[in-house]
Amino acid sequence: MRPQPNGAASSQVKSRVATARCLVAAKTDNGGAMNAKNVDTRAQVLTAAMELASSGRWAQISLSDIARAADIDLSELRALFPSKSAILAAYFADIDRRVLSQDYGFEAEDTPRDRLFEVLMSRFDALTPHRMAVDAFSRDLPADPIGALCLFPTALTSMIWMLEAAGISSSGPFGLLRAKGLLAVWLTTERVWLGDDSPDLGPTMAALDRNLRRAEKFAIQLDRFDRLEATKFNDEGGLKASPETD
Repeated sequence: MRPQPNGAASSQVKSRVATARCLVAAKTDNGGAMNAKNVDTRAQVLTAAMELASSGRWAQISLSDIARAADIDLSELRALFPSKSAILAAYFADIDRRVLSQDYGFEAEDTPRDRLFEVLMSRFDALTPHRMAVDAFSRDLPADPIGALCLFPTALTSMIWMLEAAGISSSGPFGLLRAKGLLAVWLTTERVWLGDDSPDLGPTMAALDRNLRRAEKFAIQLDRFDRLEATKFNDEGGLKASPETD
């Protein structure tokens, strides 16, 4: 059995325990402050990157430029983002969250095309404050195949969430095809939006409606093929409905 400490030793032990508890509390508080600081710094970086990109020279902007504009050092920037593509991915993820946080109040009679129209127009609205920056990305990324390749999963993920926001399944192989089709609709419409300076975005809405109608025809054929394959699978001895029992 371990001997009990005497009075003096006991006081030292208590003092050390108290000191240790204070250090743990200090680390916990500091960690919380660091987390809050990281959130603020992240926002600073995204704001700085968008402002720099609005100058129309995203391809020439370096990570050092972004760190300097955000008033942080390179080590802080590296701790948050490994690359310029990661900064863009974070920005577009923030846009997705804004779109997804809205209550669209869809009605039962709304078609999938109607719902997608509302969701995608909401996304254009969210991007409007940084339209010049988005224009710079669109012009510069084709000349940066590695950057474009890195951002493709981000763009596809955004469209998956837009489908879900519109109440359309993104699951399975056909869900992925829907997401790719919607990405084509988005990119085609985005070209119109970038040059649309009308107050009501009329040309953008017209282009989006037109592109969604075209995609709708493909989606109808896709659904027919999906049902045909399901029927064929059942006829060949695949999954079948269980016989009803009394």
